[in-house]
Amino acid sequence: MRTYLDFEKPIADLEARLEETRRLAQTNRVDVSEAVNVLEQSIDRLRHEIFQNLTRWQRVQLSRHPDRPYTLDYISLMCNQFIELHGDRTVRDDPAMVGGFCELSRNGEPDQTVMIIGQQKGRNTKQRQQRNFGMANPEGYRKALRLMKLAEKFNKPIIALIDTPGAFPGLEAEERGQGEAIARNLKEMFMLTVPVICIIIGEGASGGALGIAIGDRVLMLENTWYSVISPESCSSILWRSWDFKEQAAEALKLTARDMQAAKLVDGIVNEPLGGAHNDHSEMASHLKDVILDTLAELNALTPDERINQRIDKFCAMGVVVE
Repeated sequence: MRTYLDFEKPIADLEARLEETRRLAQTNRVDVSEAVNVLEQSIDRLRHEIFQNLTRWQRVQLSRHPDRPYTLDYISLMCNQFIELHGDRTVRDDPAMVGGFCELSRNGEPDQTVMIIGQQKGRNTKQRQQRNFGMANPEGYRKALRLMKLAEKFNKPIIALIDTPGAFPGLEAEERGQGEAIARNLKEMFMLTVPVICIIIGEGASGGALGIAIGDRVLMLENTWYSVISPESCSSILWRSWDFKEQAAEALKLTARDMQAAKLVDGIVNEPLGGAHNDHSEMASHLKDVILDTLAELNALTPDERINQRIDKFCAMGVVVE
């Protein structure tokens, strides 16, 4: 059963009427094609109207949609083969961070082997607990770095898919060096000699997202967000309540358009009308095309050129006042 967000209620009402009209037509064997066409056109117009005028908070809601594709969904739809690799060789395997070698291809082009890494959330309560809601522990970031270094050893590009509400903030994570693990990833990713493409596919919160988001190209899907803090947490700090999360989202300017305008990301990947959850296959196909096109650009550069451009890009971010 499809899940509707609160601002999609008018669409849900019309689609319910459409379904009821079709059911009655089938039961009573009457021709309602004209009424069906009118309702379908109304739904299409309403969907365009709503999704062309989304607020920042509504885009945050879309980024968290329970039916939205996660990292493993993109991998299964984009990759011909995927060999998942486990463990950080120090503590354990972190199910919140997945990764491995896979092959990307499209008609008329040779297969491209890449290392794909990303945070993975769960669909139901059991999976969410197993994946820790996509919040990686230090061993997750160490696993990600191990896989990046492995990709560098075999001269394979790295694709990082970011979708996390943040790194796990538990006591045990801090005891095992959460901050150090993320900081080391930032340092090491700057110096990787292979192409690195980072894509925010859902939530991009704080250092948990940044820990695998240092790349030659940083892209965002249309209905995602990227910020040092979530709107709810910002609201609880500034207003001592979560009730002002919408105002916080507006103030944070955390959407893909905001990030591109501030030159914090390099591009926006369009989603199907209504969001990526409406058509997983179309979204994955488009994302694969974007990845392959971007890889073609980056493969034309030498390792030193990529590293220097990567460093210059991140050093140019922000505003300094003396």
